[in-house]
This record gives sequence, structure tokens and C-alpha cells, in this order.
Amino acid sequence: MVVTLNLQPTLELTDAQFAQICVNNRDLKFERTAQGGLVILSLTGGETGERNAEINGQLWLWNRQAKLGHIYDSSTGFRLPNGAIRSPDAAWLERSRWQALTPEQRQKWIPLCPDFVIELRSSSDEIEDLRLKMQEYIENGLRLGWLIDPQTRRVEIYRAGQPLETLESPTELSAEALMSGFVMDLSGILT
Repeated sequence: MVVTLNLQPTLELTDAQFAQICVNNRDLKFERTAQGGLVILSLTGGETGERNAEINGQLWLWNRQAKLGHIYDSSTGFRLPNGAIRSPDAAWLERSRWQALTPEQRQKWIPLCPDFVIELRSSSDEIEDLRLKMQEYIENGLRLGWLIDPQTRRVEIYRAGQPLETLESPTELSAEALMSGFVMDLSGILT
């Protein structure tokens, strides 16, 4: 389940306050909207956790061999240009963008929109909330994103400057030219 608390105009949630909320509530996962809302995400169940591990494992293995960038799991916060702090299920940044960050920037929420993200719908997620999140990524510089929905066996592909593409029961996905050679096997994810 996802709950968004609208704190405005009562409270302007600062970075320090948001960080303290995260530290004080380690059993929960939080994001912050561009409007300053506090998003509370529940922990995932076993099936979603296993699917997330499969996604991150495939991405990690490809990246280890290709050495084209850096990957991040769902615990990583990205500060988007619009001010939101989001945490995709899996993310990838081109190496040059990571290297351009200062050591201090690398220690905090990454002040960039990822080049590539994957969002995996869990049984507690509302698909429209995830679609809005994917659109927010696109509006903030995302180049390629996959919204994977095991419930409907659909994948929505988001590309910068292109219309949304929906695939029904695909067996694999290619990250195209952005991440040369990365093809995700969906057999353990959409089943």
C-alpha cells in the first residue's frame, strides 16, 4: 500500500526533516513528491521481493560485464530536477554522469534523474500511481523506463520523446542502444 501525506501548507518538509523521518522509521520506505508530500511505501511481500532480486541480479550482472555505468536498488534516493526524491525498484546511470558528481553528492540522495529505471508493480500498488511516477521520471530526464506488471503480464515502455509502448506477455526486454547488450529475461518476473 502507498499513502501520500499532503503536508502543505502546514509543514514544509526540509531535506533534513525528510532524512530524519527515514532514519527514525527504518522499517518503512519513503519518497517525497515535488510538492513536498510525504509518500509512505509498505514493505513488499515474498513474491515481489524475489522478482526485485531477479531484476537487480540481471542488471548487476550485465553492468559488471559491460562497465558502462552504475546500478542502484530500491533503497537509493534520487533527487529529481523538480525537487522530488524518488526511489525506483532498479536504476542505472551512465558512468560519466556519476563521475561528474562530487564525493559529497555521491554520499547523499543522487541529485540526478536516472538514465534508466524499472518499476515493478506489487500487489499493493495502484497502477495509476506507478504510471504517474514513470511520467515524472520522463519529465525529469529519464531516457528509458520499464513498468513491469506481473498481475496483467504487461510491460509499459517509457522513452524520452516517444509515445508509450505496451507489450503483452513479453519473454524478454532489450534496453536498446542506451545499454548495449542488456536484455532482461522475464521468465522469472512475469510468471
